[in-house]
Amino acid sequence: MPEKLLIIESPAKARTIKKYLGPDFRIMASVGHVKDLPVSSLGVDIEAGFKPHYVTIKGKGKILKELKAAAEKAGEIYLGPDPDREGEAIAWHVAGEIRKGTKNRDKKILRVLFNELTARAIREAVASPQVLDRNKFESQQARRILDRLVGYQISPLLWKKVKRGLSAGRVQSVAVKMICDREREILAFEPQEYWSLTAHLKSGEPPPFEARLFRYKGRKADLKTGEETHRIVSEIEDLPFMVKKVTKKKTKKNPPPPFTTSLLQQEAFRRLRFSAKKTMSVAQSLYEGVDLGERGLVGLITYMRTDSFRLSNDAIGEARSFIEGAFGRDYLPEKPNRFKSRKGAQEAHEAIRATSADLTPEKVSPYLSRDQAALYTLIWKRFIACQMSPAILDKTQVEIAAGKAGFRANGSVVLFKGFTTLYEPGLNNGGKEKDNDAILPPVREGELLDLIKLDPAQHFTQPPPRFTEASLIKALEENGIGRPSTYAAILTNISGREYVSLEKRRFRPTELGFLVTDLLVAGFPDIMNTAFTAQMENNLDRIEQGEAKWTDILREFYRTFKRDLERAATEMKGEVPANISCPRCHRPMVIKSGRNGIFLACTGYPECRHTSNFTRDEKGRIVVEASSGTGEKKGTCEKCGRPMVEKNGKYGPFIACTGYPECKNIWTPDPVSTGVPCPEEGCDGTLVKKRSRKGKEFYSCSRYPGCRFATWDEPFDDTCPECGTRVLSIKQKKKSGPVLVCRKRGCGYKRPL
Repeated sequence: MPEKLLIIESPAKARTIKKYLGPDFRIMASVGHVKDLPVSSLGVDIEAGFKPHYVTIKGKGKILKELKAAAEKAGEIYLGPDPDREGEAIAWHVAGEIRKGTKNRDKKILRVLFNELTARAIREAVASPQVLDRNKFESQQARRILDRLVGYQISPLLWKKVKRGLSAGRVQSVAVKMICDREREILAFEPQEYWSLTAHLKSGEPPPFEARLFRYKGRKADLKTGEETHRIVSEIEDLPFMVKKVTKKKTKKNPPPPFTTSLLQQEAFRRLRFSAKKTMSVAQSLYEGVDLGERGLVGLITYMRTDSFRLSNDAIGEARSFIEGAFGRDYLPEKPNRFKSRKGAQEAHEAIRATSADLTPEKVSPYLSRDQAALYTLIWKRFIACQMSPAILDKTQVEIAAGKAGFRANGSVVLFKGFTTLYEPGLNNGGKEKDNDAILPPVREGELLDLIKLDPAQHFTQPPPRFTEASLIKALEENGIGRPSTYAAILTNISGREYVSLEKRRFRPTELGFLVTDLLVAGFPDIMNTAFTAQMENNLDRIEQGEAKWTDILREFYRTFKRDLERAATEMKGEVPANISCPRCHRPMVIKSGRNGIFLACTGYPECRHTSNFTRDEKGRIVVEASSGTGEKKGTCEKCGRPMVEKNGKYGPFIACTGYPECKNIWTPDPVSTGVPCPEEGCDGTLVKKRSRKGKEFYSCSRYPGCRFATWDEPFDDTCPECGTRVLSIKQKKKSGPVLVCRKRGCGYKRPL
């Protein structure tokens, strides 16, 4: 009897599945995509209805040959890549290549979807295969072609107008625009002063507590100035503080829903400091299977690309049984907790959960890496906690009167921990609970309290924070931009470009990011519009659901895009106004990009060749740098007699002839001496600061090329007391500041600078 052939896209996934299928199945891995659009050309015939031209990915020819040979011997062919659009595209291309074989042309090729890699799920999937989903494939194909049209037609325009090597992306550029827009909000923000007044009080029983002014003269307290606040202090500090009202009520704190892709990425960022890319990589390894010793290979979590809160009845039943056994009936709600997914969610898969409630983190952690254990623990706890009882809190509110001023204190006591026994949703990055309401002493209405002190405090309103990976993913999801499978790729793309930088784990746009974003917004208003991008995502969903044809969606998109592309080719100038005047000729200046970075240039070129570097102040206004590289005269060219001027280049300052390009004479200023003698035996040179071809500073001997001593570390003129090595290195430490260390490998000597 011919064997059954199952083709998987991942070797790790194939090993896990092989454990649960009998010898009738031969399992092979395609190792991801086998076909794609060509790298060196557009690969899309627009005139022929956007027909894509797929080519075999480099290195996959041998794999395809082996798959075709195995398919000829197989009686049944099953394709089991991931159960999403990307996986469907892999399955579709593999099926197409297999059918090219003479003996395979009429063979039935079936699709199996593995939402989790457990014995039951694998056998059920193979026992009930499906046909290949054309709609899902065409939805993915439309996305791929859209991204290719935008990337391969706008990027060359940026190369020509701005700088070679730049790139644009249909979703990537919108994400960068969101970062730029947020930065402009921050720059335009005007902080407003306000004040608070806190009374530190105590009653007959401990503990002391704090109450905050919330009402004054019958109106809501809105303190704008210190003068106003201190006037109230002087008015009430000698008055009695009396309890006017005590309100107590029990409140519920409901458990959070299970993880979707975006929630997992956000929570892993906050708690574990994982990037979205790392989260998905670790989750993929947990999904594909981990060797648990005697248990063998086991898929520990369900498929990790999902926007659904849905859980299967079997999973809920297993979680409830575990909760009752581990925590008791009090922790088990009467009915299972159900969660409504956000509007527009596809709900093609379950939420991300542990494949078995019994595989606790304590049982599996010995077999996992540190990162795997951390992420699995997060997923397992969230899955179990979402089916537990709410926490019950006893909330107390005390209102206190002092003359015309009303103060309020809030406190809470946890009566029943419920799901928070296992999973506390209010954790910050350091893993500590956020401040809850204070614990209040027992007080009664009419009771007089002792005033310890009145504490007036000045505050200022704060601008919106810059995006972290977690908050950007949340914003993308809220705006309908991207889908679960694309968030990590979007963040990876923008992080690897020159458009943004990461400062304290937050995205900040660079000047190049501002420049390119402004040019794209002016040239391609639809592409850069968040609502338009979200609508395009909805159109891709409609293709998957069979409600729209992929060619119609592309044709409608390209009609507007082509018009914008043609206009930008003639109207885009590659510069944006700087809103300042040239100090030499008073014409407007613009911000441009050159080989050496972003700079200011006069619009009077070539009559006026003035350029300069610039920075921005705290409000984003341009500040012209008083740089030595802005055209200061430095003698006369010995080759042509024209003036020499100092300029800033990619590798630092240099002196060039004003006759360029007719005269290309340049001088390099003398390197800066450190005054530290060269440590090489017999050398009488000193160490000087230089810059490498890639722009990185280093230190080398002034006698080069006679002496080739060089070091990346800043040198210090001293001798190691332990090994006698001449010249120590200065190392910058985040916690302890600069320290001196011995250059000799293995010595280990160091001391504070």
